[in-house]
Amino acid sequence: MKKTFSSFCMIAMMVSTAFMLGSCDNKKFNVNGTIAQAKDSVLYFENMSLDGPVVLDSAKLGENGEFSFSEKAPDAPEFYRLRIAGQIINLSVDSTETITVKAEYPKMATGYTVEGSEECSVIKDLALKQIGLQQQIISIQNDANISVAQANDSILRVVEQYKDFIKRNYIYKAPMRASSYFALFQTIGNTLIFNPRVNDDDVKAFAAVATSWDLNHPKAVRGQNLHNIAIEGMKNIRIIRNKQAQNIEASKINVSDIINISLEDNKGNIRSLTDLKGKVVMLDFHVFGMQESTKRIMMLRELYNKYHSRGFEIYQVSLDGDEHFWKTQTEALPWVSVRDPQGVNSQTLVAYNVQSIPTFFIIDRNNALQKRDSQIKDLDAEISSLLGK
Repeated sequence: MKKTFSSFCMIAMMVSTAFMLGSCDNKKFNVNGTIAQAKDSVLYFENMSLDGPVVLDSAKLGENGEFSFSEKAPDAPEFYRLRIAGQIINLSVDSTETITVKAEYPKMATGYTVEGSEECSVIKDLALKQIGLQQQIISIQNDANISVAQANDSILRVVEQYKDFIKRNYIYKAPMRASSYFALFQTIGNTLIFNPRVNDDDVKAFAAVATSWDLNHPKAVRGQNLHNIAIEGMKNIRIIRNKQAQNIEASKINVSDIINISLEDNKGNIRSLTDLKGKVVMLDFHVFGMQESTKRIMMLRELYNKYHSRGFEIYQVSLDGDEHFWKTQTEALPWVSVRDPQGVNSQTLVAYNVQSIPTFFIIDRNNALQKRDSQIKDLDAEISSLLGK
């Protein structure tokens, strides 16, 4: 009898141990809450992986807007988001916590509350600050009372002020936190606010978070990715400095009031924006693969046909990833068609403070930037005025 009881106890212990081990392998976190005024909308729960957003689950919201998602707990801090169309709530998870989100559509991206995670609260704060920066930049771009050069200077200044504030109050203050990692990858349009490719101070910020993640989250893929970015950035900075240190013959310097662009056109020739000095130029950033592209190209054709004989030219920079597609689309176009192989990650977009595509600038006959699209109320009048009689 005792033997039977002992055997039973042993089996019970084994089952209990197996259950506990299984539970450890299946730890989960939960994200629940309500999105009011969103009946019949589809709410997506996505993992913001290093390769981009991945849909983990979705729910069609009912009258009360309640939702609940549950996923396996990550081994290191990981990033997720709730999304309805273009409205996004960013979240961070590093254990088995339960996060409760309450919001109201269609302003869920700015008007939500979050409970159960301090990191998610900080990320909300960062997201709102980034939205504020975006609105500030748009306001500057739309100010018709300042020149493009003045607008660019103002934008650079507010961006640098923003970066300095975020570095001091978030990144360097607590580099081990998920919110500091999140801050590094904030963007304006498609452009990183912290750009380790060209900015030495930004490389240092990436390196600080990478080092901290090594200590607090060893072997985490995101930490390794930060290290790779920082190392690549250091290499790029060295290359840039070496180029700047080289002596350039004065006769080879092209004096201009614009940032030059030299790219290969659809016929294989290098075309420089500054070579068009003497003409009134529309510098146009375009993606032929986007919706409404054909309609926009027709509008540009009308402008070109109307003003080209008077000295008007279009220098169009394509950001399409597919080179063959771009060549096919531009084969019959009469203006200068070049393609930037870096696409939406192009440093030219950063230099010109391009926040959305399509965007265009108007350049006068002296190679000086005059206005960007958001500052122009009457495009025909603007071109005619610069062309003169």
